[in-house]
Amino acid sequence: MVRVTVWNENRHEQKNPVVKEIYPEGIHGTIAAFLEEGGFPTRTATLDQEEHGLTEEVLQETDVLVWWGHLAHDEVKDEIVEKVKERVLDGMGLIVLHSGHFSKIFKTLMGTSCDLKWREEDDKERLWVVEPSHPIAEGISEFIELEREEMYGEHFDIPAPDELIFTSWFEGGEVFRSGCTYKRGNGKVFYFRPGHETYPTYYNKEIQRVIKNAVQWAKPVDRKRPVYGNAKPLERIAIKK
Repeated sequence: MVRVTVWNENRHEQKNPVVKEIYPEGIHGTIAAFLEEGGFPTRTATLDQEEHGLTEEVLQETDVLVWWGHLAHDEVKDEIVEKVKERVLDGMGLIVLHSGHFSKIFKTLMGTSCDLKWREEDDKERLWVVEPSHPIAEGISEFIELEREEMYGEHFDIPAPDELIFTSWFEGGEVFRSGCTYKRGNGKVFYFRPGHETYPTYYNKEIQRVIKNAVQWAKPVDRKRPVYGNAKPLERIAIKK
């Protein structure tokens, strides 16, 4: 059983009637619904809840955290970011979606600006599977095609991914590393690009399949975090003359 928390700042849904119409239960509600249908016990958390909904109890009961943010990255408290980071290092999986590339937690774990080019002009997007044997790509054909999406373009200022699963092509000519995995401490991180708030991307069955696959991939391993610092010898050390 993989327990999931879907975090969303939940601001576009309050400010933009187009987003409210597309995602009446919020982006977090839509994602949580298809994860529940996929057999994952799922809860949601939002920015304006106490501790952004990410209390110590919630984090300890979360195996994989899904993160969507955009307008309010700076409003996420640093102490909450630190708690999430420590949980990832301890083994909790983290899936960062779309504009979450600029979230404090993703930038903290990457150690770079995570900046990129962007354009919102109804580009067609093709997400090409470049690592077809990877479990995150299970059940996906050669590519996923989205008729309308926001463009993200290179250069994407991230560390070289441990694994690159998807590369996007956009109608305007740009390409982008759209599905990237990382290991941080005991935890696994997956960045997945699609999901601009004014498009119904999270209703696409193939996009849903990727996110469900990623949750299964990112689940914690049964292993304690290594012990660091000064260490006593495991064997007797002979005194050298």
